[in-house]
Amino acid sequence: MTDEERIQLILRAGEESSLLRRTASEALAKPLVDLANVCAGVIGAGGKLLICGNGGSAADASHMAAEMIVRLTSEKNRQSLPALALNADTSVLTAAGNDYGYDMIFSRQVEGLGAVGDMLLMISTSGNSANLIRAAETAREKKMITSALLGKDGGRLAAIVDKKLIVPHQSVQRIQEEHIFIIHTLVELIESDLFG
Repeated sequence: MTDEERIQLILRAGEESSLLRRTASEALAKPLVDLANVCAGVIGAGGKLLICGNGGSAADASHMAAEMIVRLTSEKNRQSLPALALNADTSVLTAAGNDYGYDMIFSRQVEGLGAVGDMLLMISTSGNSANLIRAAETAREKKMITSALLGKDGGRLAAIVDKKLIVPHQSVQRIQEEHIFIIHTLVELIESDLFG
């Protein structure tokens, strides 16, 4: 590939990303506000967010938990908010995977850490990961609120969660880019709800 072809590739990717941002923002604005309201309600009532995902979505889950616990920006110095990335503890992940199978790595944590009134927030580009589906089922058994940031057609998770935001695209990288935008906006809205 020549340098000119690489430049054209970058420009096409930028245009595709910009178009999706506009489309997703318009389609997901109301559901995003609704999700933020529910998250703020969970926290305001003394609950917590359990967040999880696989691969790049695991990094997004950890990123969101960090934004909640630390802060989104230095302009708003506020108290820490209760959030936990279930994909961050390698000892728990490897023990659960070894002893129960990879499909159980999140559901075991939801079983032990989740409570009535908490929220499980799952991040997945496909919505078909078996370990997320098991986690959602366990959360529902525990009377937790379930939510998901998804892509493509939402997959199997879309049908079993209480709240969902589906990025309307097929490209994993474009979906992940929008998930980060959604996460940052979601945390900003939660902060606004809780701290004004």
